[in-house]
Amino acid sequence: MTSLNSHGIRFAFGTLTVLPVRVTRWDRATARSGMLRAPLAGLVVGLLAAALGSLSLLAGSGPLLAAVASVAAPAALTRGLHLDGLADTADGLGSGKPAEDALRIMKQSDIGPFGVITLLLVLLAQVAALFELYGQGWAHGVLGAVVAGVAARLALTVASRQGVPAARPEGLGATVASTVPAGRALLAAVVTAALCAAAGALLGPYAAARHALAVLGALAAAELLLRHCVRRFGGVTGDVFGGVEETAATAALVVLVLGT
Repeated sequence: MTSLNSHGIRFAFGTLTVLPVRVTRWDRATARSGMLRAPLAGLVVGLLAAALGSLSLLAGSGPLLAAVASVAAPAALTRGLHLDGLADTADGLGSGKPAEDALRIMKQSDIGPFGVITLLLVLLAQVAALFELYGQGWAHGVLGAVVAGVAARLALTVASRQGVPAARPEGLGATVASTVPAGRALLAAVVTAALCAAAGALLGPYAAARHALAVLGALAAAELLLRHCVRRFGGVTGDVFGGVEETAATAALVVLVLGT
């Protein structure tokens, strides 16, 4: 079990980040362990994003540049993999074509108009939300970047639950699809929301509730996209996972700024 846990951590960081972690085992048991630990990878990504935003503030920049830095960090730490998946998913959904044709569009290397528009709006939303949070104070921006990173990868854990099929027989999507027991995915969601609420409590009781709601809002938005993709494509792909991740990150940040 200890060995599987170690391989699972390697799988999570090796597939979800560009950090120098070598994946030494590639099977569904390892994928299950890795996807259960996806929020841990999200925590590291979120902390690095918050650190870059904080350094920007310390260097004398305003909240806007700090927000841009905190959005740029996750993109760099994944080589834009999830953003690319979001764009490809948008092109596939926007094509209006049958599942087989839509999946073929998603595999093409170029990005179509639906993908470009979606990327632009999502990145603008993330920067705008973090600008609002950093404008409220350093701690608000830092917690926002961390919670967004964690919630985004938690959405991948939930999307990997049993009962969600793969759209293709090959690729990362097929490797991780339906690997996580639904009960363990739910437990991961509850624990993550509670921990984010505890972190938010540092800013006050109202902030604690808002940070828990940010996680739940992220999961709700990701679930809507996931179910739509399953209906349209017959299952999930690596691109769909990327779209789910970016949708969750954006939703978490939007929830954090609503009502503030």
